[in-house]
Amino acid sequence: MVNWFWRRGAKRKRVEAPKLRPRSENAVGATRVDLADLAPHAEQFLAQAAYVQLVTFEGLSTAIATAPALAAREALTEAARISLARHQALVAEIRRTGVDPAEAMAPYTAGIDFFQRVTRGDTWHETLLTSHITAGILDDFFTKVAGGLPADLQARVDEIYTVESHDPLLSEQLRLAIAAEPKVAAHLAMWGRRLVGDTILVARSALAAPPSSATDEARIEPVFTELIASHTRRMDALGLTA
Repeated sequence: MVNWFWRRGAKRKRVEAPKLRPRSENAVGATRVDLADLAPHAEQFLAQAAYVQLVTFEGLSTAIATAPALAAREALTEAARISLARHQALVAEIRRTGVDPAEAMAPYTAGIDFFQRVTRGDTWHETLLTSHITAGILDDFFTKVAGGLPADLQARVDEIYTVESHDPLLSEQLRLAIAAEPKVAAHLAMWGRRLVGDTILVARSALAAPPSSATDEARIEPVFTELIASHTRRMDALGLTA
């Protein structure tokens, strides 16, 4: 996994989001699949989803500590609470399988921790946008993949992701921050483009069968294009170009 990213100390490069190939380049006869068709084993799904929520919580905690105003700290504290609650709920589901949560998450920590390091913002604005963009894409991803879980577990996971959302809190804080400092908008638009490629790669790594051929790519690329489209709508809502 570490080969997908560049070191933080290296000069930043723009990472293009994965793009759908022209139809002429796709494998003939490829049949599109849903992300639910590539859901991993329930334990693997829960472990990865739970650890992603923990990392999101940690990122929001950093944003709280560096927030420029008390109102922002209060709003981000609520957002962090939502991520921690999701993490705890997913951990409870791991325990229902009879597996120790720490042991279940352990195989995925190195890759996700590396992703966290290379997408960590240098400024409060970058940190806040990182939380908003990466959490948004990965929450959408795990919600879609949950469709391939056993029906009872799927229902509980859906509730975990839908009962509360920190998306409105984060988007509002970003809108306020951009309104207060309009000059940061262009930089944040570039930062958002840099984040999306890395985040999609993390999502791809969580599939039960990552694409290994042109046919596989042709079948799943439209689904990831939908995730990118949702990301674009988030950026548009902030007045930023995706």
